[in-house]
Amino acid sequence: MTEPTGQLQRQRVAVLGSLNATLRRRFSRSTMRGDLLAALVVTALMVPQSLGYAALAGAPVQTGLYALPLALGVYAFVGSSPQLIVGPVSTVSVLTGSIVASHGAKSPQEALALVTALAIISGLILMIAGLLRLGWVADFLSKPIVTGFVFGLSILIVVGEIPTLLGLPRGSGNFFGRVSGIAGHLGEIQPKNAAVGAVALAVLFLGPRIKSVVPWGLVVVIGGLVVAKFVDFPAAGIAEIGKVPSGLPGLAIPDLSVGDMGGLLASGAALAMVGLAESLSAARLFASQNGYHVDANRELIGTGAANVAAGFSGGIGVGGSLSKTAAADNSGGRSPLTSLATMGLVVVVVLFFAPSLGGLPKVVLSAVVVHAVWPLMDLNALARYRSIRRNDFVGALAALVGVLVLGTLYGLLAAIAQSILGLIYRTSRIEVDVLGKVRSEKAAWGSVDRNPKNPTVNGIMVLRLTKPLFWVNAAAAVELITTEIEAEPDTEAVIINMEATNQLDTTSADALGELIGHLHRHGIDVHLVRVIYPTRQVLEASGVHDILGPDHMWRTISQGVKAAKKARKANE
Repeated sequence: MTEPTGQLQRQRVAVLGSLNATLRRRFSRSTMRGDLLAALVVTALMVPQSLGYAALAGAPVQTGLYALPLALGVYAFVGSSPQLIVGPVSTVSVLTGSIVASHGAKSPQEALALVTALAIISGLILMIAGLLRLGWVADFLSKPIVTGFVFGLSILIVVGEIPTLLGLPRGSGNFFGRVSGIAGHLGEIQPKNAAVGAVALAVLFLGPRIKSVVPWGLVVVIGGLVVAKFVDFPAAGIAEIGKVPSGLPGLAIPDLSVGDMGGLLASGAALAMVGLAESLSAARLFASQNGYHVDANRELIGTGAANVAAGFSGGIGVGGSLSKTAAADNSGGRSPLTSLATMGLVVVVVLFFAPSLGGLPKVVLSAVVVHAVWPLMDLNALARYRSIRRNDFVGALAALVGVLVLGTLYGLLAAIAQSILGLIYRTSRIEVDVLGKVRSEKAAWGSVDRNPKNPTVNGIMVLRLTKPLFWVNAAAAVELITTEIEAEPDTEAVIINMEATNQLDTTSADALGELIGHLHRHGIDVHLVRVIYPTRQVLEASGVHDILGPDHMWRTISQGVKAAKKARKANE
């Protein structure tokens, strides 16, 4: 065997061994029973909800089912979380529907082309972001902002479904236009349609109080189909879903031009951000509960690949579902086998039972949608934010109102901008603490404002920056330090604690250098303490270290104070 051949064989063995170890880690016989039971529960929830979410997305209802098989299978092998269940979700679906409506799709074929293209584009954006290791971007949407945004979306969904529930013409436009349209047609409510909707909602909301383990969404759908065999719903003025084709579609590229695809890039990016925020939140929640770790970058790739697979298979966009993952977790689902078994069950439904779904009244589907998004209007979460931190509550409320006033897409952009501006504002509000020696501890220094009993050192001011120093807050930090020193005219030396700063930039380094030079010209010695290595590198590269002078950076505050005392004594 030649050396290159032997090396190639060893590489193959290593790859196969790594793959085998990964499969053993992700798929376990010990969890098989729970995984298979969870798949039954998830399928019972997912089938009716996927039909409803497809309607939300403005696409033919079967596209909700078409999205599932490949998306579930791809994520099971590529995704970071062993438990996350991907599929059509309310946030992605309603945003997709808003985008489709804004493009004025005139036929089901146009709507289908748009939703599949959006799934593929958003998926590719997520995959590229994952390969570039941009998983940290998801953290720019804070939890209160996401809660408010999803709350607003849920209100839009419910308002959008009310006309179908009451038998009224389906409105369009923004939130206020839809509410006005409903109010203007209240005299046209169809009693039979409204009665069916009321019964469906009653079963969905009251059923779990009787028996929580029963998949009431599936019960309502099957009940509606059974009644449709004996009652002529269209003759009673109750619209049905209509024909649902059997079988799975082949893989296909959306019927759109390159120019049209390019015009969807911004919308695809918005979908990617929304889908990632929900998926990563769900993945992290169950990772925390069950003691494992999820990788944000791999989650980007996994969720992105699932969307690409869903789009090419003729389905709507998907995301990690919090409700269905919770159902799987409660039923014992612990590995990707749950997703794979669910995939198989969905294929059976699509191949053998899809045509039967055509007789389902649209009002029943609307009831399923309303029930699915109702828990997302989380008043308890808003109350909690208000009790913990007022700014978080205001942020959540602003995101909620932004969706209602600006619409879904611009509401999302406003929420992202709000998060970024809030981050910049908070980091720019730097504070400077004057520190004194803590009497009860040997080498501890604490804030004088919080504990006036901490004694300061005569002629030596010890200061601590409470936040990282960078270009946004550099000028404010210099001004605060100068103000503190001017308030103590007898100051001969200043000790600045830099431990909060992990990386200086050129602007902040130059500001610090100018401050040190200014203090030196006024006869005030300056020492920096607790300077970590990356910050020290920037200080040296920018010339600040030379301005500071040798032996003026120390590991501890006590060392800096001791050096300042020694220098003062030498100058006396």
